[in-house]
Amino acid sequence: MEIQLTAKHLKVTPAIRDYVQQKMDKAQKYFDHIVWGQCFLYIEKRAHNAEIVLHAPGQTFRALAVAADLYSAVDLASDKIDHQLKKFKERVKSRHKTTARSADSDALPTPAPAPIKTIVVKQAVEPMTPEEAVEEMEELGHSFRLFQNKDSHQINLVYRGNDDAYRVLQPVKKAAR
Repeated sequence: MEIQLTAKHLKVTPAIRDYVQQKMDKAQKYFDHIVWGQCFLYIEKRAHNAEIVLHAPGQTFRALAVAADLYSAVDLASDKIDHQLKKFKERVKSRHKTTARSADSDALPTPAPAPIKTIVVKQAVEPMTPEEAVEEMEELGHSFRLFQNKDSHQINLVYRGNDDAYRVLQPVKKAAR
């Protein structure tokens, strides 16, 4: 991996260069597809800043750290980059596992979902009261009864709810907007 080291307001000594090289090489063990890296070292007021940028195919990792001395800043930035690389590598691994599982499940024949059976019930609609419709529904053993309401002359539906209460559905016209 090629490393570009840039310093602002300070002189890069061989010791600093070796230290940065060592820390950035450590990142290579987590993710070996790193093409090249950049490290920017600079001082603002009394804070030492280290920014590390690693370039990989299709991905760029960046970490900025501020510390009281330069070596600590490089350590913090290196730790942040390592954390990002670990997280990215785990994400890639989990993505490969899910695609491998789906490929395995594609190889096994999956049973097709059973078609929904629909039964058409034809029922004569007779004029009656909701009470008469409930009685007839119970006599026939059905779960609902369609009838024409004697009072309103509309088609209604009576059924038993989950709370064992009988309910009547009455159609209403949609309000005009």
